[in-house]
Amino acid sequence: MADDTLRQTPEVIEAVRRLPADTYNQRAFRIKRALDLSLKHRILPTEQWTKFEEDVRYLKPYLEEVEREMKEKADWNAR
Repeated sequence: MADDTLRQTPEVIEAVRRLPADTYNQRAFRIKRALDLSLKHRILPTEQWTKFEEDVRYLKPYLEEVEREMKEKADWNAR
């Protein structure tokens, strides 16, 4: 999924920390599977690929919340 490949910024790390347990575990499984396949120099079978219409931005609401909180915190500290 696209959100699995986001750069590990402090915002992304905090958003991932806030994910529900099942979503977090699914993300960890996908990343672990990708690393395993990469080490073995193998490609994921095409029937297991995520289809474009199934690729949802599951991290977006959490990321927006974290960014909003960080901006609010920065605004308070600037006063």
